[in-house]
Amino acid sequence: MPVDRSLGRNVRFYDSSKPSITLGGFIQNGSVTETNFLDMMEILLTEAPPRVQERTSGHVVATTNNLLQPGEYDVYCDSPIEVSNEPWVHRLISHNLSGREDAFRDGIRSRDGKCVISGLTLFEAAHIFPLDQENFWIRFNYGRWITDMDDTVDVSKINSLQNGFILREDIHSLFDQYLISVNPDDNYNIAVFNDDILGLDGRILNPVCRNPADPHRVSDQLLRGAGEPIFEHDFPPGTDMMAEIREGPYAQERFELELSYRLREVI
Repeated sequence: MPVDRSLGRNVRFYDSSKPSITLGGFIQNGSVTETNFLDMMEILLTEAPPRVQERTSGHVVATTNNLLQPGEYDVYCDSPIEVSNEPWVHRLISHNLSGREDAFRDGIRSRDGKCVISGLTLFEAAHIFPLDQENFWIRFNYGRWITDMDDTVDVSKINSLQNGFILREDIHSLFDQYLISVNPDDNYNIAVFNDDILGLDGRILNPVCRNPADPHRVSDQLLRGAGEPIFEHDFPPGTDMMAEIREGPYAQERFELELSYRLREVI
């Protein structure tokens, strides 16, 4: 059965014109600021909301470094709220099938040396943009963010060292589920969106993988797209989820990804 990711959320946000319907939410472990929250809204919605207000206290969220307080937030927009149609893909841990990932694995291990989030030495090489979604990588030209393989011809560049870092196995799993993210625009702050039993929330990504002098440093642009699952919003009770996907943007791709994801849950 799919995991109910809404359990335990202490931050939820709503369309102010439909206050009984939850747009989404997350667990605030203490590292998400008000500015971070507004950035999330800009990513999630097609129009940046002019006002986000906590329902009980009336507090209006501002672009400050104050920590976002747990609560229920109403999102106000000048036009009907629409979720962004930016493509999003499920991350699924990929295993080496062809041998072409050996250089990626060895290069990442040589650069990072240990898990760049926990600092522990039990680790595996992780793709930031998922290897098993290489067709999406090619279709939407994510390779444009890769600068250490400019002379490569007829290669997608998805196995560039800039698209990876070393993570401990369990942290790799959290990252692939969009339950942990790294914000390059906030001093590489690490945010955890479920119960932070590992104590990772608020840590800083190890500088070894992002040294500006290293041509193989992690791509900030790929990190920006790795932390916010665009379609991770709540389907209200009674919603025909398949109809919502079918009638929405990127319907074919989303069906393919849902099917792939669900099959892996039961196999």
